[in-house]
Amino acid sequence: MTELPAPPAHLPARPYFSSGPCAKPPGWTAANLATESLGRSHRSKIGKTRLQYCIDLMRELLKLPDTHRIGIVPGSDTGAFEMAMWTMLGAKPVTALAWESFGEGWVTDAVKQLGLDPTIVRADYGQLPDLTQVDWSSDVLFTWNGTTSGVRVPNGDWIADDRTGLSFADATSAVFAYDIPWDKIDVATFSWQKVLGGEGGHGVLILGPRAVERLENYTPTWPLPKVFRLVSKGKLTEGVFKGETINTPSMLAVEDAISALEWAKSVGGADGLIARSDANAAALDRLVSERSWLGHLAADSASRSKTSVCLTVEGADEAMIKSFAGLLDKAGAAYDIAGYRDAPPGLRIWCGATVDTADIVALGPWLDWAYATVTA
Repeated sequence: MTELPAPPAHLPARPYFSSGPCAKPPGWTAANLATESLGRSHRSKIGKTRLQYCIDLMRELLKLPDTHRIGIVPGSDTGAFEMAMWTMLGAKPVTALAWESFGEGWVTDAVKQLGLDPTIVRADYGQLPDLTQVDWSSDVLFTWNGTTSGVRVPNGDWIADDRTGLSFADATSAVFAYDIPWDKIDVATFSWQKVLGGEGGHGVLILGPRAVERLENYTPTWPLPKVFRLVSKGKLTEGVFKGETINTPSMLAVEDAISALEWAKSVGGADGLIARSDANAAALDRLVSERSWLGHLAADSASRSKTSVCLTVEGADEAMIKSFAGLLDKAGAAYDIAGYRDAPPGLRIWCGATVDTADIVALGPWLDWAYATVTA
């Protein structure tokens, strides 16, 4: 009988490697959250002040130009992206890019829910579609960073400056980890639960001037739920982008987001967050390169995510990955690192800014232990 290996002696200090909700910022504690806005109306002076402060911090950290509006909306990133689709699509032809499950979700929405006939440009998990084939006379839907495949667009160079369609970027695993060229983005969405390590349930919607023009000059043929309505009497509802949310937000989640944003400022703002993500991804890449049984699902490093890093495991199937991840969870070495349910069997390790590089390094021996145990 094969003797099972002994577990390593040292655990990662914070074994939180989930790709959403992600690790809280280092040093986070609920006791440090401001509570004066709790139990108050979000439309009270303090409520609106805190919501506006949150928006101002996001603008500052994202280096968002004054040309772009930023608002807090319901439904996490999904709600924000669907709000954009429901309110702006239908005016022009649509191109939808899909190389992982969330991109496929936007294809399903466009085809089955909105009844559109989009041009669909697909690639398999681990690959990126040919971006040069995108027709920018159409509205283009894409994920900046494919959370479930570990594949991202390399930059914004492929987005045409002279586009007549709108660029819709699902950027939920990208903002605060990449330098986003905002002049290329007409619509962007994300949620606090990714790179900031905030709480779920709320989305953030960013609109460039061309998106605002679309909203004010186009009315969809389908009905719009109240939580999607961004226009009143033919004009953008500006209050949504000044902290006057469409429906009631969780002020506790807002305070948590503010806490994360203030932490982000303390580590160097956007540049500091990007540097932390870069360091984490580099540390994980070293672990992969040192192990013959471990690989990257995204083979091309130019389009490989540095936040939601998806890994292949030699000989893996669903049962093996379940056992592998279960061992690490039980040992308290790594939580929630099994790959996404629709992706090829493998591991997915979050390397965003709220993770400490030392914990990525400490994870290496535990990956060896789990692999040796499940293959013994």
